[in-house]
Amino acid sequence: MSHPIAIERIYESSLGKDGLRILVDRLWPRGVSKERAHVDIWMKDVAPNPELRKWFGHDPARFAEFRLRYEDELANDPLHQAKVAELHQLAETSPLTLLYAAKDESCNHALVLYDFLQSKIGK
Repeated sequence: MSHPIAIERIYESSLGKDGLRILVDRLWPRGVSKERAHVDIWMKDVAPNPELRKWFGHDPARFAEFRLRYEDELANDPLHQAKVAELHQLAETSPLTLLYAAKDESCNHALVLYDFLQSKIGK
């Protein structure tokens, strides 16, 4: 049975109830010290590839297409598949909080990753 998976901006203060805090951004967030971040694991290889990240550029008009491309990466790229499997294994032992730095809380890669992970739990 899996533990819950949550999603949170890294700029929000941790309440200490996050379980494992996993940064899922390829780049370290600006203005956040490693001490203040309270990150347990930095899993940069689960983030979108650099070309896809740059193409998306957090443009809401591109989000639907970005979602499809990133989900394809998560499902079919061997490195991304391995990281998704690792996240599932971690969720078996502890609650997880996926941390991201994007300003837009409704249009970012961490939401796509969260939805992808939720769709695979129990399958």
